[in-house]
Amino acid sequence: MNAVSFGLLSTAQVNAQLLRAAGSSDDVRVRAVASRDHARAEAYARTNGLERAYGSYDELLADPDVEAVYVSLPNSLHVEWSVRALEAGKHVLCEKPLSRRPEDVESAFDSAERAGRVFMEAFMYRHHPQTLRVGQLVDEGAIGQLRAIRAAFSFDLLAERGAEDVRLSFDLEGGSLMDVGCYCVSGARLLAGEPELVWGEQVPGETGVDMAFHGTLVFRGDVVAQFHCSFALPLRQELEALGDEGSLVVQAPWRVDYGGDVLLRRGATVERVKVPEADAYRLQLENFAAAVRGEAPALLGREDAVGQAAAIAALYDSAEAGEASVLPAEGAPR
Repeated sequence: MNAVSFGLLSTAQVNAQLLRAAGSSDDVRVRAVASRDHARAEAYARTNGLERAYGSYDELLADPDVEAVYVSLPNSLHVEWSVRALEAGKHVLCEKPLSRRPEDVESAFDSAERAGRVFMEAFMYRHHPQTLRVGQLVDEGAIGQLRAIRAAFSFDLLAERGAEDVRLSFDLEGGSLMDVGCYCVSGARLLAGEPELVWGEQVPGETGVDMAFHGTLVFRGDVVAQFHCSFALPLRQELEALGDEGSLVVQAPWRVDYGGDVLLRRGATVERVKVPEADAYRLQLENFAAAVRGEAPALLGREDAVGQAAAIAALYDSAEAGEASVLPAEGAPR
């Protein structure tokens, strides 16, 4: 099929993974980039071999040769520019987290439906065959009845990027829950459905964002998930599903490219689960492109995005109120 022509809304560092994946796929072609600074956009385009550079996001959205955009702006701008792109007739792949407000997510998907365009939240790990296999094992009863989930994702943001990183900005809706904790929430939801009750505790930093966040989610059937995320600890990622007959440990659940095993433990037996090697970013782009061409459904749509935003909102509400937060049924569709 013809490659889907992409434009990048921002010159953010996270674009590098998409550019690398696009370079190995015949299904997508990154053609243009936009920045609020035209010189920056031009320099970025030269460095990355892109044909066109724009000094404003609106200019890129006006380019008739750009079919789809990747929104990699700060969190607070995700919904606004996704909607503007959809209204301009572009398909939109928006970097996670789409939002911490489920009503805004609903509104954005309403815009996508009115425009007849594909809109997807970019949780790349969901596209990897490892994630599919882990979900299958839990659903098939490999660990018996699911009882509990443990998850973690952390890295030292200050050491890696410094104090000026946008993820430390309160006004831009930064914070560890939004950046890395959202993976833990997504993984728990993938295995257990939508939470009915949550507790959250945040450790604020100097800028007001949560440098660390501890969360508990309670699901139907008394399944309990606990997670921890942080901007102030060494790199760590982990997902463990515990059942009444065994457990499943995923050593690299979110950044699968960092490497790690999937271990199925039943009694004294430990089995290494075989998972095909794959590029999650490339698979994400190819699924998106297939959806744009009408050849396959988008893996992630409205229901998952709204459920994700509802869970994050409830966790923040709980942390701010100092008490458990109950999710309304309409805020967390099943």
